[in-house]
Amino acid sequence: MLNRSLSTFMNAFTASDYTLYPFSTQNPKDFQNLLSVYLDATFFPCLRELDFWQEGWRLEHENPRDPRTPLTFKGVVFNEMKGAFTDNERIFSQHLQNRLLPDHTYSVISGGHPLCIPDLTWEQLKQFHATHYHPSNARFFTYGNFPLEQHLRQIHEEALSKFEKIKPNTAVPTQKPWDKPREFQITCGPDALAADSSKQTTVGVGFLLPDITDTFEAFTLNLLSSLLISGPNSPFYKALIESGLGTDFSPDVGYNGSTREAYFSVGLQGVAEQDVQAVRDIIDRTIEEVLQKGFEDDQIEALLHKIEIQMKHQSVSFGLTLTSYIAPCWNHDGDPVELLKLGSQVARFRQCLRENPEFLQEKVKQYFKNNPHKLTLLMKPDDKYFEKQTQKETEKLKQKIDCLSPKDKKQIYEKGLELQTQQSKAQDTSCLPALKVSDIEPTIPLTHLEVALAAGETPVQYCAQPTNGVVYFRAFCSLHTLPEELRPYVPLFCSVLTKLGCGLLDYRQQAQQIELKTGGMAASPHVIPDGTHLDVYEQGVLFSSFCLDRNLPDMMQLWSEIFHSPCFEEEEYFRVLVTMSAQELSNGVPDSGHLYAMVRAGRTLTPAGDLQETFSGMDQVKLMKRMMGMSDIGQVLRKLPRITKHVLNRDNMRCSVNAMPQQMSLAEKEVEKFVRNVGRSKAEWKPGHLSVVEKPAPSGSSGSTHISGPRVLRKLITDPTFKPHQMKTHFLLPFPVNHVGECVRTAPYTDPDHASLKVLARLVTAKFLHTEIREKGGAYGAGARLGRDGMFTFYSYRDPHSTETLQSFAKAVDWAKAGRFTQQDIDEAKLSVFASVDAPVPPSDRGLDHFLYGLSDELKQVHREQLFAVSHDSLVAVSDKYLGVGRGTRGLALLGPENAKIAKDPSWIVR
Repeated sequence: MLNRSLSTFMNAFTASDYTLYPFSTQNPKDFQNLLSVYLDATFFPCLRELDFWQEGWRLEHENPRDPRTPLTFKGVVFNEMKGAFTDNERIFSQHLQNRLLPDHTYSVISGGHPLCIPDLTWEQLKQFHATHYHPSNARFFTYGNFPLEQHLRQIHEEALSKFEKIKPNTAVPTQKPWDKPREFQITCGPDALAADSSKQTTVGVGFLLPDITDTFEAFTLNLLSSLLISGPNSPFYKALIESGLGTDFSPDVGYNGSTREAYFSVGLQGVAEQDVQAVRDIIDRTIEEVLQKGFEDDQIEALLHKIEIQMKHQSVSFGLTLTSYIAPCWNHDGDPVELLKLGSQVARFRQCLRENPEFLQEKVKQYFKNNPHKLTLLMKPDDKYFEKQTQKETEKLKQKIDCLSPKDKKQIYEKGLELQTQQSKAQDTSCLPALKVSDIEPTIPLTHLEVALAAGETPVQYCAQPTNGVVYFRAFCSLHTLPEELRPYVPLFCSVLTKLGCGLLDYRQQAQQIELKTGGMAASPHVIPDGTHLDVYEQGVLFSSFCLDRNLPDMMQLWSEIFHSPCFEEEEYFRVLVTMSAQELSNGVPDSGHLYAMVRAGRTLTPAGDLQETFSGMDQVKLMKRMMGMSDIGQVLRKLPRITKHVLNRDNMRCSVNAMPQQMSLAEKEVEKFVRNVGRSKAEWKPGHLSVVEKPAPSGSSGSTHISGPRVLRKLITDPTFKPHQMKTHFLLPFPVNHVGECVRTAPYTDPDHASLKVLARLVTAKFLHTEIREKGGAYGAGARLGRDGMFTFYSYRDPHSTETLQSFAKAVDWAKAGRFTQQDIDEAKLSVFASVDAPVPPSDRGLDHFLYGLSDELKQVHREQLFAVSHDSLVAVSDKYLGVGRGTRGLALLGPENAKIAKDPSWIVR
């Protein structure tokens, strides 16, 4: 359906005790189509392939080197879960829930433990589905402006009316409370990127809390959790994070309301084994201190302000967020309407505080101090962890194979061949509803923008939008004068800039003011490709924040102080921030390995690709991990003021404001004041081998009908000495699965070939790579995509293969060059592309393409028409022109375990 729909979201989520099937679309006909398919898939699915999967998976492992063994479907879910359990945070969180709620469904892994998945039989699955995936056990949620009556009629006619009511008996019983605390110890794989191998222990303490259907108690405990752990002013942050005993909070820290009875946990990761008891003592001591001191009024007000601004802030996933928010409670027959009455919950919370100043301390005493249902979980690395997991898998398979008779083996082999034959056939999708390309809107709606000059020279883009009383501010500052040796430190600079204090505020006071007056203040490095040339790009820092309109002067004053007098003096706290950031990056590698592979693969293809690797690739992860182990962190801290000279000035700045029309006059006044307070550049431009090109963004003077005001000049960079070249990199990591990326240099955004390549990426994903790499190869995910930077990228995710997958990428190109696709295939790919192109844009982000990328609605309309014009001939042509062997320059990258073939190939760099 991804290729027959304009869906803006389509997925399925497996929670611990329910499955959620969400989708969204902006097209009424598409909504009806998707609802029909989701009802069918949920209540009338075809389960036959599981039988093939189970039997074929056994055979594949019985003799994987036998050339007669057919390419069977090896279990996508199996490799998904193997990949999931390479993530140590996931391992800890899973065990925390299993051990804290051991008496029923929460004691098992809902997604399936890899060693248990092969035991599932077809009959078991059918029986489980018949009782659980039944309308009598279902709940329906819709959000949006399509008529509700039509939804209800369709749900009744296509599902509810076709079943007799049953009693599924799926209620989850309550957990029996413990009479004394418990302790458990588990193991995990070592952190291959750890700076200090002796500090890899994780310790956490969890407490069982009340039933989540008590909505006000759940609301109160959620707030209490935030007060305890969120930000540098919270008690556990001060006591644990700033103790220096660990690198970051333990996984799943805070309130967890996804199970029938909620729980709270707190602890540290990156701890030396001899410091475990010290961490436990700190947790107990902090609870005692909270009982004595309580919380400051400003902390509580900051938290309630956060709720207020979240209620007003509009996002494109608002409906999905609501669904996810109410699903756990509603699943246990809680009242979903009560959950959504946040205003009345806040009012009741304030009333409780007025009537009883020790209201929160009493909760701490009840649920933490005097709660015997307390779990201490310890996780230590084991160098043999993955080896032991593989051994268990091998033993499991041997047991199953030993039970098979020759007749069984013959039957399995024949089923494998049958499955292979079925997978090689084109699927008959005629039973699925589909939109047509003619259902896509031919033109895009225009967004009216006004550009004015603040302080006489700094361009500010104003976009009047229905922002619900919230003002969104952004500033972009060019980095084109920054010396090359400082580039790797820009992400760290951005990360700590709003956290170390500014002006007269220390870091705790600054954090408090940000929480009290804004919805958050952030800085992030950006590499922005030029739309007309692959070797031209813009580098800079994007500053972004939002606030309630009443707080706009305070927010802009905070930005003034950050730009005018940022603080880079708190060396000890800087070390804390570096350590947390490094740990967060390292933890993200197992889950986002395909993204790191893709960034690395594009490193040597464009100058922008090299900078992207520096800012957000494996090089950045390794640099941060090295910094984490430095004895003298001050040498890094002293680099940050040097970056300041090149960034925090108005010479190369542009700003944007999105707000309601009636807020614009105040916004103009405050932005003008801010810009005048920002200093001029003190840095000299030393071009070296780089050149700067000034490029005007579209404006009214160039014939655009929706942009009024002066032209915005963007400082773009080009490197005349750059030559694209191939590089193949294997990052050796102790994963049982691989993440693979291959990048090819193609065409920029404004080139008509870019549109054809964008459609081609969706075409090869849906019609070739999905079948070859996911269905046949067993990878959890695979596909191709074209970036705005002109990089055509193949990737796979949680993949049991590596070099075989690279061969599948090459076969995909041959398939495309041969034109082995139909007009219907092309139309479906176009639908998929337009689903992304026409994804909803919240009021806060309208006009952002023009502000950041210099893309007007007119340019986007031209690109839209190029997408409509893509044909069979143009797809074959770009396949041959860019993707054929010896055509486009390409790069390859792999994250995963040791690989004998790659180790023998001198063209690969192994790191």
